[in-house]
Amino acid sequence: MKDRHNRGTGLWYGTMLVALMASIALESPQVAAENTDFPYIVYGTVLQTYVDDEGMVNYRGLKENRKPLDEFTESMSRLDPKAYDAWADTDKIAFWINAYNALTLKAIIDHYPIKASFFKSFVYPANSIRQIPGVWDKITFSVMGRDVTLDGIEHEILRSEFNEPRIHVALVCAAMGCPPLRKEPYVGPQLDAQLDDQSAKFVKDPDKFRIDRTDNKVYLSSIFDWFGEDFVKTYGVTKDFSGFSEKQKAVLNFLSRYVEPAEKAYLVEGSFSIEYLKYDWSLNEKR
Repeated sequence: MKDRHNRGTGLWYGTMLVALMASIALESPQVAAENTDFPYIVYGTVLQTYVDDEGMVNYRGLKENRKPLDEFTESMSRLDPKAYDAWADTDKIAFWINAYNALTLKAIIDHYPIKASFFKSFVYPANSIRQIPGVWDKITFSVMGRDVTLDGIEHEILRSEFNEPRIHVALVCAAMGCPPLRKEPYVGPQLDAQLDDQSAKFVKDPDKFRIDRTDNKVYLSSIFDWFGEDFVKTYGVTKDFSGFSEKQKAVLNFLSRYVEPAEKAYLVEGSFSIEYLKYDWSLNEKR
């Protein structure tokens, strides 16, 4: 399998990498602007090449030429922890979001095409990441010379060490119910703007958030049910959004920043019920 992935890619890779780097520098300044503490240019070429404008991923193509992604994940393994410790928090958060998303891509192509379990197929789509045994808590990856899991990155590092609830609109677990995968890496100097843009895109997707005035219901992504408490410290309020729990008020306050004024007024008034949307675990694969 290794030979098939690498056969004939040496010259192609060198040529394409130069071309892609030039293209990215021209078209996407945020990608071209490397994090001052860690280079993301190779990861940027992967995203530009295999992710479309809707965040869908060409996993087949990525698996056939996986060398750039493997090079990037290997560079994360070699990162000196002492160098990381000296970074600003924004650089650290950007690094771990990129790590989670890149290693999720790696987990998918390591098992692509995904083989469905007979029993899991009664609950989840045949092409779902949930068909991969232990993908979040058993499969380990090397980052800074130590083994980590995807769950470890999300819950033990990002959620535990930093107060940045917007990670939940940036972490992409390879499912349609997830936020869209950006075509650029997250970088510390632009992190706030990138997460703000991600939040706006997430709220504009009716499969993630929508208001039904006829039935007086607000539909929210299940992400806000699972992780709503993470929004309380930054977005918690006491006066507005009456009738809802502490975490629901915080989530509604967060969402109200990205909707039209009339929709914000409707949310603040609070005369509606909340329903959480069923999570779509289908693979975010470009067809």
